Amino acid sequence: MSSARATAVTLLIKTFEENGYSNLLLDHALADSGLSGQERAFCTQLYYGVTERLLTLEHLLRIYSDKKPPEKLDIPVKYILYLGFYQMKYCDSIPDSAAVNESVRLAGYFRKKSAAGFINAILRKFQRAGKEIPLTGDKWQDMQIQYSAPAELIRIITEEHGEDFTKTFFEDSLRPPPNTIRINPLKKDLSDLDDLHPEKISEYACKIQAADVRKTKAFQNGLFHVQDLASQLCCQILDPKPDETVLDLCAAPGGKTFTIAELMQNRGNVYAFDLHPHRVRLIQDGAERLGLSCVHTDVQNAAHYQQDMPKADKILCDVPCSGLGVIRRKPEIKYKPLSGFADLPDLQYQILETASEYLKTGGILVYSTCTVLKRENEEIILKFLDSHPEFEPVSLTEFDIPSGWMTFSPAFADCDGFFAARLRRKAE
Repeated sequence: MSSARATAVTLLIKTFEENGYSNLLLDHALADSGLSGQERAFCTQLYYGVTERLLTLEHLLRIYSDKKPPEKLDIPVKYILYLGFYQMKYCDSIPDSAAVNESVRLAGYFRKKSAAGFINAILRKFQRAGKEIPLTGDKWQDMQIQYSAPAELIRIITEEHGEDFTKTFFEDSLRPPPNTIRINPLKKDLSDLDDLHPEKISEYACKIQAADVRKTKAFQNGLFHVQDLASQLCCQILDPKPDETVLDLCAAPGGKTFTIAELMQNRGNVYAFDLHPHRVRLIQDGAERLGLSCVHTDVQNAAHYQQDMPKADKILCDVPCSGLGVIRRKPEIKYKPLSGFADLPDLQYQILETASEYLKTGGILVYSTCTVLKRENEEIILKFLDSHPEFEPVSLTEFDIPSGWMTFSPAFADCDGFFAARLRRKAE
């Protein structure tokens, strides 16, 4: 039995039964696993694969184990079966016999030997049925099965953005996301980047192939930082200039802070804040690695007005959000009930209002999120503009968008789901 499979099942239990975060759990598990490089890659594939397709696999279990639905199974048995279904349906390089036999062995590993025959029977039944995924005939339920996303979420995004957007967005969420970086323009010798075979997207944005970029010489020497294209474009919308004063109010882990400082040619002052000290340290460490001396960090609550905050030429207000734009990177987010995000708009609006107090007359503020829900995006901006006539939207002419805001998506240059709005404080 491959220990990669056992590690994947353990991770799945911690993710969905103990509400863990996939990226943090995986990093810790692999660091302590003793798995070889090949086994680590296999474990990652299985873990993220099942996580991405959890609702599809749950549907299969309900169909092929109608007498014992998922909620009536022992927890390890449920996830062993999900892993077995995933290998049989989506891993072409794994023979069905291996997927079944290894699933049966996992029952012993998790001290569930009495379930071995049941696991074998369910997976063999799926195999005999041609590994079909039966649908229900209900539009939203079938989209839930197809995209492994809650029907309610799919319906809301369809209503807000249309069917084409929704189809592309959720199809993309089931594919591996690109590793996108921003090259540090302050570094003169970029030769170490050649080992990563960068594929240029724009002048400084590239896609690379690397299992762990943090271990590469180019990363350690500060030649780049990891950042999705949407976040890079958000900083370009802010358009910070050398010698300006810029505030990044919800900055950790610091990717946008770094891009802002680079766009300023490391001249001026970038003040980057976060609520948690350990996350502020991430910004400090990244700025030091990249050689960005214009970055200044501190622990601050962005929702509370700070009397001694410097007045800024530009402000980035990248608020806490539901994160539904990045489900291709953190797939477990899509399974969280939408009711759990109900309090976010109030917090987001409070942070935006507080941020606006720090902006100079004629200055630019960019409000951004990594979600695609209008309640956290357009609705916040419209409410703010209605209450603050001293602010006006600034057209996004660089993207041929006449309004002052837009939603990025995978259909736009293969980037994450993201929202950015550009506002100006009018001259008095």
